Amino acid sequence: MQLHAFNYSALNSGQKVAVKYFMAAMVLFAAQIAFGIIAGLQFIFPDLFFGVLDFSVVRMVHINAMIVWMLFGFLGSVYWLIEDESGAELVGAKLANFTFWIFLLAVTIVVLVYLFVQIGPGKIESIWFINEGREYIEAPRWADIGIVACMLVFFYNTAATFLKGKWSGISGVLVLDLIALAGLYMAGMFYVTNISVDQHWWWWVIHLWVEATWEVLVGCVMAWGLIKTLGARRKIVTTWLYIEVALMFGSGILGLGHHYFWIGTPEYWLTIGGFFSALEPIPLVAMVVHSVYDAGSHGFKSTNHPALAWLIAHAFGNFLGGGVWGFMHTLPQINLYTHGTQWTASHGHLAFFGAYATIIIAVIYIAIQRARGDVWMSSDIAGGWRWKWALGLLNAGVMGMTMALLVSGYEQAFTERALGGSTWTAYFAAQNAAWFVQGMNWRAIFGFVTAAGLVLLLWDMMVIGRGDSRDIQELNTGHADDNSDTGAILAT
Repeated sequence: MQLHAFNYSALNSGQKVAVKYFMAAMVLFAAQIAFGIIAGLQFIFPDLFFGVLDFSVVRMVHINAMIVWMLFGFLGSVYWLIEDESGAELVGAKLANFTFWIFLLAVTIVVLVYLFVQIGPGKIESIWFINEGREYIEAPRWADIGIVACMLVFFYNTAATFLKGKWSGISGVLVLDLIALAGLYMAGMFYVTNISVDQHWWWWVIHLWVEATWEVLVGCVMAWGLIKTLGARRKIVTTWLYIEVALMFGSGILGLGHHYFWIGTPEYWLTIGGFFSALEPIPLVAMVVHSVYDAGSHGFKSTNHPALAWLIAHAFGNFLGGGVWGFMHTLPQINLYTHGTQWTASHGHLAFFGAYATIIIAVIYIAIQRARGDVWMSSDIAGGWRWKWALGLLNAGVMGMTMALLVSGYEQAFTERALGGSTWTAYFAAQNAAWFVQGMNWRAIFGFVTAAGLVLLLWDMMVIGRGDSRDIQELNTGHADDNSDTGAILAT
């Protein structure tokens, strides 16, 4: 019997590029968790690293590491799947490798500047080379331009590959979405003197770039992932993907208005933003539920339980974090009290993990199975406890932090907003309230639970399937014709 070692040379050119992106993503994921733990501890011990790594810097690295590692993960996911979907070799493979190293070098330089330079004088040079000073998109201007350039190269590689090969409903949605992925980021690359107008365009990056273009990209990856892991029928996943795009145009763009409540925009945004929020995740949940039901009714089998489990975790994490937790505080009557509190952070933690981290982890497991020569990764795989405990600890850790932050946010909304009327005195009173402090303590505890889950996840990714000698078993489907545009229902 031949054991399944990692066989890089057997991968196609797109998959070889993807491996680099996945490795960088996991390193940055670890950095995000590490700086998140430090930030959580600084709420409890304010003097921790004072004057060396202040909270503002730690928080900045934590959030930007999250955004960048997810970008690396998304790019890797598409590069991994693109040749299978198009039936053609990746166009611009050398260019894709070159932009990967440029992107990685730029990220490294930006993080080092965050850590060791941190701030600069209030001059245009600081904006270009140190920090733009805009929350969540603090990267200096040269890095902004680099991100857009990398996204344009990614768009070219993807579109040209499909033009060379064949198109499908999924690939068509993806290519159109990549135009917005590059274009919308430019909304945050200019300034106007009116702060309301500036905040208006800033939200186009923070909300539409992340919650619209990323959401559609995730829908494309989810559709591919369900075909790969479960043999889902293409017409099912494509139908729900189209519904996702329709809801994004309705609820995603108009739902952006829930960020406009308190920045001086017209009053009609209170109604529009409050009504059209939190609908985007629904089609992705329906896609998974429909596919799993269809798989059960037709006797489909999955040979990659870790990937399928993470896909299911994604569907419901997205629904809870983006949908339920988002809707809980986006109605203007509620947002008046919750905006800018830990209630918002509660939503952010669950939404980003549930909507994006989970789907990237699922695709990496799909990649690992293929890289090990289509090894069996189902029910009785050796060491299966590792991926199950990693799944449990990561989800429990993030959900624990979510609930802890919700408790602290509730205390803020009650003490600081409802009773204190948003004064500085009320703000400091809320920061010292018993429930707020307890919530911060539990947030730190569950942060360590999340870190333990990440350690197990990385360990499992390095060793899963390595000692197994069983080849993948063919999926037992009766619907190969339904996926005829890919030749067959592809097993992972």
